[in-house]
Amino acid sequence: MTVVEKSETIRLLESRVSVRKFRPDPVSDDLLAIVLRAACRAPTSSNIQAYSLIVIRDAETRRALSVLAGNQAHVADTPVLLAVCADVSRARRACELHGRPFAGQNMEIGLVATVDASLAGMCVMLAAESLGLGCVMIGGMRNKPLETARLLALPDGAFVVFGMCLGWPLERPEMRPRIPDDGAIHLGRYDASRTDDVLRAYDEMITNKGDAAMTWTARISRDFSTARRPDMRACLAALGLPFE
Repeated sequence: MTVVEKSETIRLLESRVSVRKFRPDPVSDDLLAIVLRAACRAPTSSNIQAYSLIVIRDAETRRALSVLAGNQAHVADTPVLLAVCADVSRARRACELHGRPFAGQNMEIGLVATVDASLAGMCVMLAAESLGLGCVMIGGMRNKPLETARLLALPDGAFVVFGMCLGWPLERPEMRPRIPDDGAIHLGRYDASRTDDVLRAYDEMITNKGDAAMTWTARISRDFSTARRPDMRACLAALGLPFE
């Protein structure tokens, strides 16, 4: 194979979209097991494997989680919902089994667990999409972290980083353009001198794609000019992940 030929993985990434409408066809237990088993080979810091994946098929639980996630209909409608969790409870138990204190209630281990969960979740998505399934990540699962943790019976030391709807696509939306490469990729050192030019180009690109006539910078300035989930630190502390 020459360097100009694209692998199946690259083609998959280049065509990836978020799917929010699913056929009613079930995803078999065997197929889902294959996807999840592959995803559990995700990279993990120091082999701590500080994540857990919860498979939610029950319609009533999905409906309850859809409300907690901001009334997102696809959370209730998807055949399979995954809760991708940062989870240090096994590491804590390992310390207990050997009579040692658990020193993981700090920002570093909180970040490790969150990164571990994110890597595992992305591997789930890639494995699922390679088999023809469609997925979308659900950040709204962090809207009510305490209620979500209670509903899913999470142990102390675990929280849902994001959810993932997974099923057979009813439709695949058009791909959204991303920030141009020269805005997100830097060679050798970060070059902030081109940021404004990149943002102007991206605004024009997004508007030309018909995104409600609102530029990307206008939407970001609207959505992120006030703090999101300001009680998150207190909620994580209550769940055994103080991030201090």
